[in-house]
Parts: sequence; C-alpha cells; structure tokens
Amino acid sequence: MRVVRTSATRRTRPSVVVVCASTGLACVLLVALLGPYLAPHAPTEQVGLPFESPDAKHVLGTDMLGRDVLSRVLHGGRTIVIAGVCATAATTVLGTLVGLWAAFTKTRAGDLLVRLVDVLAAVPALLSMLVLAAGFPGSDTAVVVAVALTTLPFSVRVVRASGRRLAGHGYIEAARARGDSASAVLRYDVLPNMVGPLLTDAGIRLVAAVHLSATAGFLGLGQGAPAANWGRMVQENLPGASLTTAPFLAPTLLLVVFAVSVNLLADRVSESFGREAA
Repeated sequence: MRVVRTSATRRTRPSVVVVCASTGLACVLLVALLGPYLAPHAPTEQVGLPFESPDAKHVLGTDMLGRDVLSRVLHGGRTIVIAGVCATAATTVLGTLVGLWAAFTKTRAGDLLVRLVDVLAAVPALLSMLVLAAGFPGSDTAVVVAVALTTLPFSVRVVRASGRRLAGHGYIEAARARGDSASAVLRYDVLPNMVGPLLTDAGIRLVAAVHLSATAGFLGLGQGAPAANWGRMVQENLPGASLTTAPFLAPTLLLVVFAVSVNLLADRVSESFGREAA
C-alpha cells in the first residue's frame, strides 16, 4: 500500500523539532538557573572519595576532590548562562545600532566605523579574554565584556548587510519621500522587517557566548575555584576519565544540548520569517 505524504504530514516534522528543541533548552535553563536551590549538597562539600562511580547515594558520583558531581552540576551553569545572555544582549543592542547606522549613513564614516569594528574581529577571542582577565582577575564581568567584544563585529556585519538590502526597497524610498524622519523610518519600516535576521543572529551569538563563557571557565578565568563552573568541571575532571566519566561528561552534555537546541530554534525562526516575507 502506497503512503501519500500530505502537506499536513510535512508540517508535523518541524513542530516536533521545535518541541524537542524547546524542551531541551528549557531543561538546560532550569538546571542552570534553579539548580542551586535543588542541589543535595553544597558545591564545595567533600562527601566521599575522589572519582567514585555513580551510585544510589551520589547519582553522578564524585569529582577529583570527592565532591558531589550532581551538586556541582546544579551550581555550575548559572554563571555561564547569565554571562552568555548578558553578552548576547549587549552584542545585539550595540550591533543593531552600529550596523543600522553604517547601513543608512551616506558618509564614509559608516565604512570607517565598520573597518574599526573589524579590528576587533582580528583579535582572537581567547586573547581578549586573557587580557581582560589579567586586568580584572576573578571578575565575571570581564569575561562578559570580552565575549561581547569578540562577537560584536559579526553582529554588526549581519545587521549592516540586512539594512543595506532593505534600504533599496521602494517602501523605504516612499517613506523618505513623504518626509518621514530617519528614526520613524527605522522604527516602522526597517526594524519590523529585520526581526527574523536579528533573532537568528542573536541565537547564533548566544551559542557562541555560552561556549566562550564555558571556555573561560575551562581556562580558569572569571570567578576561580572552588566555585562550580561547567567549563572548569571539564578541565578539573579529565584526569579521572579512566575511573569515571560523569564528572566531565555531564556538563559537556548540557552545553551540547543547549547549543543544538538554540541552533534548531534559530533555524525555525529564520525559516518562519522567510516564509512570511515570501
């Protein structure tokens, strides 16, 4: 019997992807933000021998110092997620302002500004974090600033390209011809048509920001040990990989689920706005 694939069947698949991605993202956010209130032990409390295997008493075993891995996982995500969100918010706002100004200005100052922003893109992300961390040791704010500066140039270029594409459309020229101010054109004609690209870019920047924040923890930047941090947990517990994998595998899986979920949702947002524009 031949199965006919209808349009309703085809529409079911994206919805399943969205539900799975949303569920994964919600779980990671709940672990990161509410985890400290659910942890059975303090993140620095020694509850057993180093690198004990998971059992009924310690669901994920213990780490290199005999601390409960589950408790450290529940405490270790908040700093990374908050740092990533703050850096993404700063990047999105600054990138939108700078990118739109560079796209719609008629002077060479716009191109010059973009060239200056490109200088930031030439600086390796790890070098920026190391320099700021050296100037502000133990500061999570320095990590946020470094991540924002690292991702800003790419956001500016995306916004600038989208703005220049919209600038050539007839309705923009019509708005200018009827005497609308530049702020009115941006508010009512440009920004509503850039929601899709802006949300997609923000999703990509969020993944990059969280990964860079985790990398900072892996390198020992920001708030130092013994504070729990998913990135630092991977670095600390790799030597015991032959004894137990949970101490470094658990935070790694959470970061992977977060990245995949955000990317899938960003793709769906982009496709949704693309269909509406068509």
